[in-house]
Amino acid sequence: MVIQRWQSVLLLATAVVMACFTFFSLGQIQLPEQTLNFTTMGFEIEGASTDGAPSGYALHTWGFFVVSLLSFVIPFINIFMFKNLKLQKSLCVIEILFLFTLAAIGCTYGYYHFAEASVSWSSLICALPIAIIADLLAYQRICADQRTLRAADRLR
Repeated sequence: MVIQRWQSVLLLATAVVMACFTFFSLGQIQLPEQTLNFTTMGFEIEGASTDGAPSGYALHTWGFFVVSLLSFVIPFINIFMFKNLKLQKSLCVIEILFLFTLAAIGCTYGYYHFAEASVSWSSLICALPIAIIADLLAYQRICADQRTLRAADRLR
């Protein structure tokens, strides 16, 4: 007997929010000579290349991208682990650790990587707190289902 209700919705919400966080712009870094678009893949130089101006990525952040991609994939996989509640709870805890790691890495890259830079974050930066709250609520629902299943097994 497996109960799987709201935690599936919450884990799906976490996966969708983190997919947006992973693949869309997180903000802009204004340097004295250029503007950089900040994504999980790196800092992309904005504007068209003219007169030999640099273009492409000023800095790649592959570690940030991989952790962000994992924080998108883990809750999606976690939805289908409903038959193994212990594994589902463990994946929720791992996801929460990844989300806190992403917050720390994002703040470090945004504020401390470029000297004399002005940072303007997009509204997508709110994705991390939303995902953390949804993941914590999913964890609580999984624990409640585990207690319900134990109580049902005791009655048998």
